[in-house]
Amino acid sequence: MSAAFSMPNVKAALSRLMHTEFFGQASRGLRGPLIAALLAFLVGLPCALIMPPLDRDESRFVQATSQMLETGDYINISYQDGPRHKKPVGIHWMQAAAVKLTSTVEARKILAYRWPSLLGAALAAFACAWGASRAFGTRIGTKAGLIFAVSFMLSTEAFWAKTDAVLTGLLTLAMAALSIIYMRTRDVDKADPPPKLGKELWIFWLATAFAILVKGPVAFLILALPILTLWGWDRRITWVRYLNIGWGLILCLAICGPWAVAITITTDGAFWTGAVGHDLKTKLDGGSEGHFGWPGYHTLLLAITMFPACGLLGGAIQTAIQRRTEPAIRFAVAWFLPAFLFFEIMPTKLPHYTLPTFAALCWLAAVSLDLSLKTWAKIINLVFGLLGGVLLTGLAWYGYKEYGTQGSLLLLVAVGASALVLMIFAAWLLLRNQQRTAFGFLLASGIIAHLSFVSLAASLTPIWVSRKMEAALQAHKLDPRLGIAPGPVATLGYSEPSLVFEMGTKTQLLNENAPAAVKALKEGRPVFVESLQEAEFQKAAKADGVVPRVVTKVTGTNYSNGRDVVITLYDNPLPEAVRPAE
Repeated sequence: MSAAFSMPNVKAALSRLMHTEFFGQASRGLRGPLIAALLAFLVGLPCALIMPPLDRDESRFVQATSQMLETGDYINISYQDGPRHKKPVGIHWMQAAAVKLTSTVEARKILAYRWPSLLGAALAAFACAWGASRAFGTRIGTKAGLIFAVSFMLSTEAFWAKTDAVLTGLLTLAMAALSIIYMRTRDVDKADPPPKLGKELWIFWLATAFAILVKGPVAFLILALPILTLWGWDRRITWVRYLNIGWGLILCLAICGPWAVAITITTDGAFWTGAVGHDLKTKLDGGSEGHFGWPGYHTLLLAITMFPACGLLGGAIQTAIQRRTEPAIRFAVAWFLPAFLFFEIMPTKLPHYTLPTFAALCWLAAVSLDLSLKTWAKIINLVFGLLGGVLLTGLAWYGYKEYGTQGSLLLLVAVGASALVLMIFAAWLLLRNQQRTAFGFLLASGIIAHLSFVSLAASLTPIWVSRKMEAALQAHKLDPRLGIAPGPVATLGYSEPSLVFEMGTKTQLLNENAPAAVKALKEGRPVFVESLQEAEFQKAAKADGVVPRVVTKVTGTNYSNGRDVVITLYDNPLPEAVRPAE
């Protein structure tokens, strides 16, 4: 290794880059928030480019959006022939606009549907930095935005075409505006002249309204819990009168109301029965769709979801305790803790549920970089930082061992070098009170670890079964979109939403209906049959006098249920006399 790239020189360069004066100059005004937003976008973009459509939520979301574009019905949300009464329409409108601007619905390019999530993650990093800059100064604010931008959960949601990155961006923006309102009005007496809050009020209520349009009542929860907590903590709530709640609710109704009325009329109220009476109720009653988790789930998972900021978790806790009387610190604690505890208690648990609270933790973590940390805080930093590195490296090793190819080895090494080795350097520097240099190592660890981890996942070809099925159809000229074989494609046993998105809305998911698969075969359409349905399919074919022709077999692992699959592609070409005209 040359002297120019020796570890002391790297440390010195990072120290100069993170120097107080340099950071303050570079992040003045909105430059800091914009840099954080750009970083979040750039970390998510390569992943959005390389990852196939993901099962199951993402593919259901994008398929529902594609059906809006195909039918021109922008009120109803449907998945194939069934209604999808789970979330409001906001994300589908955003995705539809992105597809119209950048692609076509016929192209089935997943990137076109992912632009709103990428921009939502960028908005989240921007809002985190903006709010923290107003609370603690541009230097700390920019660091908070940067560490949030590269956090593993936000970077991951940035390339998933569903609600969570957009929701996080909107709620982080709303909470940042609310923090400014709180800090300006908390100690204002009735006799004092009212503070000017025009810009912050508009930002707060517009972000709230659009958050409701994206995910409904979750937005109220994230906003209401901090207000109630601050009321109990401060023993005053007079500052809330400056929110202009009456006009704010009117604005929310103006934005959300028209669609709410339209969907109520169109579905005769069935949307609300499904979204609130079933979907939300099952999440609160028990482990919806098998996602039950014990309390402590989200806390332990912080080592991954907040990586690399998990390496500052001890400092964040010390900041919250030591400076709890400061309004900005108090607001950050009230933003993070009650909502986080609510999700810990709620029986249904998924890693992304707590994401809208993470910006507050990044505020506290960024402030901690200026503190002299106590021994216990350094130990927590060390434990969570190393735990995150070990877990990410272990997951990458498992994926490589089970499904990796020869080309995946270099990516595995990159994951280990960034998530573990760079994190060890960062932890060591934090123990030695070299926070500025440690912050540089943390950022590098987060960026490289996420990009290499996702690249490794994308290279694990056995788990991308739907993509392999599409490739098999195209290789044997049986893809109906080629204009040779009739469509739609039918599949017996394998019914993942990613295949529906890849092959089109009319794709037949026959579940256990073997006679229907034989009927499709008699019509000359390609049919996929999973091995568990093979015996029933052959029995039905024999009873109907059909001799299926094996074209090829697709093997892999369905990561949605962890089961290895063997799927046979069958063809039974029609006689020329009855073949449809080209």
